[in-house]
Amino acid sequence: MKILNKYGWENYISKTGYSGSIENIGRITSVKGNLFEIATEKGILKAELLGRLLYAYEKWEQPKAGDWIRFIDYGETALIEDVLPRFNYLYRKTAGKETGKQVMVANADKAVIIQGLDNDFNLKRLERYIVQSITCNVEPVIILNKSDLVDDINKYTGEIKRLQRDLTVFSCSLKTGDGLDEIKNDVFIPGTTNVLMGSSGVGKSSLINYLSNNNRRVNEISDSTGKGKHTTTTRDLFLLDNGAIVIDTPGMREFGVEFEDESSFEDQFPAISKFAGKCKFKDCSHVHEEGCNVIKALEKGELESVVYESYLKLLKEQKHFQTSLQDKKKQGKQFGKMVREVKEYRRRFKY
Repeated sequence: MKILNKYGWENYISKTGYSGSIENIGRITSVKGNLFEIATEKGILKAELLGRLLYAYEKWEQPKAGDWIRFIDYGETALIEDVLPRFNYLYRKTAGKETGKQVMVANADKAVIIQGLDNDFNLKRLERYIVQSITCNVEPVIILNKSDLVDDINKYTGEIKRLQRDLTVFSCSLKTGDGLDEIKNDVFIPGTTNVLMGSSGVGKSSLINYLSNNNRRVNEISDSTGKGKHTTTTRDLFLLDNGAIVIDTPGMREFGVEFEDESSFEDQFPAISKFAGKCKFKDCSHVHEEGCNVIKALEKGELESVVYESYLKLLKEQKHFQTSLQDKKKQGKQFGKMVREVKEYRRRFKY
């Protein structure tokens, strides 16, 4: 497993306790529609999905960058026949009005969230990235790039402290090189998988260039909007010179947070949970109830307003998602009933 160990196989085993067959195991390094590249002991192979995976699996269950898979070997090509159990997967709400989740990457140790200190810094968007990372059991790490553009970095780190979270925050300048060695040593640990997240133009591809000496295409800033143009259009996995693994993702200006169960929602807001235990009612929503200790903390200034506002916004989104999901399930049951009635009709009348 010499080659696969470079791609994090030992780390995967330690996280999952996998003890199955190791024959024809690979890791997804690139996804372009239904075409894949997989790292194997033979090297990188082009691959496609076996029909069962393509038609019987939900989209989120199909292989993503970072997934470990089993394949059928056809020499220089392969067919992916199975996805090994994931120890986590990073997902977001499906874009637009649809309900559902879009899995971006699988088996990631850190979500490296990058914001630029130009016009990109946005505390509420940062909060969304952090909440979803924690929801997916992926450790969030913050990098503030373009520190050469600001006089006082403490202004921005102070804003992040308002989120009242225990976060690791780094600052750097890919233009001057300041802070990059610290990030390389402390964030990108050999054998770990790190997914880069952030808007277009924040420096994700440039950071990979620095870490790996690759010459990935880096786009300039749009003159008309002042926002970064999309450089990365697919999710690709890279090996860095120091042995760390990075998955790059396309820039995302919209990041819809999605939750799988309501019981874990408050766990994503430690500042809320800190006060919630002393609320009068155990099922307190912290919105309007009498005796709510969270609202009391907000009024006393012990809870930051930006945290509470984010909580309310994401709570509203979750309620909408759950309502839409229930409607979807209801429609599915009605459709299933109709199908059964049609089958029974055909059986009885041999139609």
